[in-house]
Amino acid sequence: MAKNDLLRIVLSGEQCVPDQRGTLPGRGAYVHPALVCLDLAVRRRAFPRAFKVQGPLDSAELRRTVEARTATAAR
Repeated sequence: MAKNDLLRIVLSGEQCVPDQRGTLPGRGAYVHPALVCLDLAVRRRAFPRAFKVQGPLDSAELRRTVEARTATAAR
């Protein structure tokens, strides 16, 4: 899978936010833009590991973005 097929995620405070254009500063993590893959990454605590932080991170905005992207692709 090509890198441009994946969704880049960056850390903003204690929240994971999508980086649609790939231009936000900081360490990035990549995930396949599908709810199944996002849920798996959250369950496995992949984002705190990727960003080298302790504790759970808020991924609500990230989930909304993936849901919107999935709904648009289904049309």
